[in-house]
Amino acid sequence: MKKALIVTRVSGFVPQFELDHVKILQNLGYEVHYAANMNVVVYGKDNSRLEGTGLICHHIDFCRSPFSTRVVESYRALKELLCREEFDLIHCHMPMSGVVARLAAQAVYRKNKKRVPVLYTAHGFHFYKGAPFKNWIYYLPERFLSRYTDRLITMNEEDYVRAGRFPVRGKVEKISGVGISLQNMDSGDTQETKEIRKEIRSRWHVGEDEFLLVSVGELTKNKNHLEVLRVLAKYNVPKLKYMICGAGAMEDELKSYIKEHRLADRVIMTGYCDEVENVLKSADCFVFPSQREGLSVAVMEAMRAGLPVIARKIRGNTDLIQEEKGGFLLEQPREEEYDRVIRRLMTSPELCDTMGKWNQKRVRKFSVEEVNAQMERIYKEVDEEFK
Repeated sequence: MKKALIVTRVSGFVPQFELDHVKILQNLGYEVHYAANMNVVVYGKDNSRLEGTGLICHHIDFCRSPFSTRVVESYRALKELLCREEFDLIHCHMPMSGVVARLAAQAVYRKNKKRVPVLYTAHGFHFYKGAPFKNWIYYLPERFLSRYTDRLITMNEEDYVRAGRFPVRGKVEKISGVGISLQNMDSGDTQETKEIRKEIRSRWHVGEDEFLLVSVGELTKNKNHLEVLRVLAKYNVPKLKYMICGAGAMEDELKSYIKEHRLADRVIMTGYCDEVENVLKSADCFVFPSQREGLSVAVMEAMRAGLPVIARKIRGNTDLIQEEKGGFLLEQPREEEYDRVIRRLMTSPELCDTMGKWNQKRVRKFSVEEVNAQMERIYKEVDEEFK
């Protein structure tokens, strides 16, 4: 039987985003293996979602920092795994695991002279238009490693154009993100949705007459939740509440800011949330201050829920949200810009409804069915090419 290896830095990545692609490979006749740091989940609480998937899992001690001594150790461990299992296809995700996997695959190829296809999905290059100078440290490694990449898969127009200038060994592709299920999309008028809205708001002490902003994402510097908290600290807007769904390294810092600026009665921090879909059904607007994205699943989930979106004008977001039709895209926003668009939406339920309906229509092109068809085509092409 043919063998395929999926490589990511954290173990929760595949169950969160890639299980459909695992099934595609399995249906193509591959025994699918998964190499990741099984001690770092990130997406989810544990590795229980890997059970029953048919995946054969391997622990590799991947780390996030390119300067850690563990990078060398993970390279050696992965190289040993590649030599032992003799995979027929390798598909890597995330920056550091993508670096290590492509270097290890090339080293094994030089040793045994058998080249196997290497695919790399860039879920948003660290370097992008307007990125801090330090982010461009990843540019040269990504460009160099593209010559060891048979399919460089991107998720937004900016990355696709940039990758097209790399000396890629194979082809550059663009897919519609990781895909989003449209199964539970409704107009928001169903009795079930109304009951969900009522229950969520009651549980978190949000009144029916209050305007609920929601953000979903890890509590990290990049996700930038502090930007919205500064708006609330500067402008005391009546009947406005802000809910942050997520966990992460900045939790204590955010809680300290909330306490220091007396925002506890206006800001809700849920911690890790496994009912995001229901939370979004209870919201009035989605706010997404993230500084860097590939093609955000969180934004797509908000679009599916029929919410207007306030977000930074960055790549990925510009692929999803159409200005003034599905929401507002803010370029290097100041507090007053956030305040202006929030108040505009608060005072116009009709605008919220119109933008929400527009987003529900637009998000269909990013459906999981569309992405699965794109990935199946790519896998089949590679499979045929390397027969």
